[in-house]
Amino acid sequence: MHVEEVFSALTLLYVKPLKSNLEADYVKKMYNADDLAFCDEILCKVSRSFAAVIRQLPSTLLVDVLIFYLVLRALDTVEDDMTAFDSNEEKIKVLLAFHKTALGDPNWRMDGVGEADEKRLLQEFPKCHSVFAALNPQSRRVIVDITQRMASGMAEFVGKDLGQGTADIKQYNRYCHFVAGLVGEGLSRLFAASGLEKPSMASEVHLSDQMGLFLQKTNIIRDYLEDYVDGRAFWPQSVWKKYAKSGDLGYFAIQDKEENRVQALYCVNELVTDALELVPDCLEYLSKLQCAEVFRFCAIPQVMAIATLDKCYSNLDVFTGVVKIRKGMSCQLILSTNDMMGVHGTFHSFATIIARKARTAKAAGVEDPSYTRTIQICHTICELTSQEAMRKKNSSTYKKSLILGLSTAGISLAARRSETTSVNPLITGMAAAGLLTLSAASKLMCSSSTPLKTAQTLETEQNEK
Repeated sequence: MHVEEVFSALTLLYVKPLKSNLEADYVKKMYNADDLAFCDEILCKVSRSFAAVIRQLPSTLLVDVLIFYLVLRALDTVEDDMTAFDSNEEKIKVLLAFHKTALGDPNWRMDGVGEADEKRLLQEFPKCHSVFAALNPQSRRVIVDITQRMASGMAEFVGKDLGQGTADIKQYNRYCHFVAGLVGEGLSRLFAASGLEKPSMASEVHLSDQMGLFLQKTNIIRDYLEDYVDGRAFWPQSVWKKYAKSGDLGYFAIQDKEENRVQALYCVNELVTDALELVPDCLEYLSKLQCAEVFRFCAIPQVMAIATLDKCYSNLDVFTGVVKIRKGMSCQLILSTNDMMGVHGTFHSFATIIARKARTAKAAGVEDPSYTRTIQICHTICELTSQEAMRKKNSSTYKKSLILGLSTAGISLAARRSETTSVNPLITGMAAAGLLTLSAASKLMCSSSTPLKTAQTLETEQNEK
């Protein structure tokens, strides 16, 4: 039993849940209630986990991101459907016109494409358009621009035979850029347009792209078997053909031979290492954010990705099913995204674990061709995160002492919801009661501080200028 994960799940459920801002007055005044209700409902259907992360965004940004996601999900549904169109030319035509039809015609809808909730999204798209049309002009321009560029990129890959993956790393990166890197760019521009982040965030094109690539590559690594079975895979041939003796991507799924298993691990480890090499840029991007809610929105998928890569590293389960992290761990990871200290601590922890796995395998005689690269990037990540990781460790130690001291003193505290994770009032009370030295209290206060500001604080500061 993972006690800390159980505690994290209970904390996220009852003490510090992700607060939804959909009921804010600003949202109610700006958008048609019924149409927005549909958008929220369909978002939960097509991506339950992402819905909660979007809802906690500030009210002045929440709907912009929600619609951005649904528009791209609708576009992705068109791209993914392999049977709805009579020819590749027809599909390409639909993709290239999507920004004009779906976002230009309030009555546009599409039937017979996609399945289940994705199909319904396209069938009832006028409701999404209604909310899109009520967004501020700058947000609409961003969404139209990214949609057009993504559709053009998708169209480039429609005629390609991806049954054996992408051709090489360059094509692999290019695909990831179109379907995920552009999402990162669009989000950065929306953040800046909202006024919650500095205008300069709109220009962080490279770092935004790397954020998207990190998430997309993680998904592609994890989804090896599903993509291969579907006949639309993305593992680069320039990598996997070094290890597949048969010259077929399905070689790794044949797990009854020792040689296959060894080569499979070599291959997945190289791809995991390739993804890990994006982490420094991801951490740099996160360090530039100032709004707490925006930071959390960006950080949650990133910590989930590093945890998934750790799960995939040297794991043969990648080739026999879908690798997933435990729900309790997911809750624990979400609770670590309140500030850079928590995020750095998480990245430091998983980089350390991956490096330990690599060293253990080498000590056992495994000659992994990517070993040196893996150790180097893990070392780099640990160097970048060591200071904040140490602060997190010290903070955790002091907080445990705090809880123990309160328990020993017989002090009962009722858990309450708050927009801040600060424990300074408790620390001050402990010091005043003589349960904590002034020196320890000072250290704990410092370790729990954060430079991030809530959207409400940022709005107040802007009004005062």
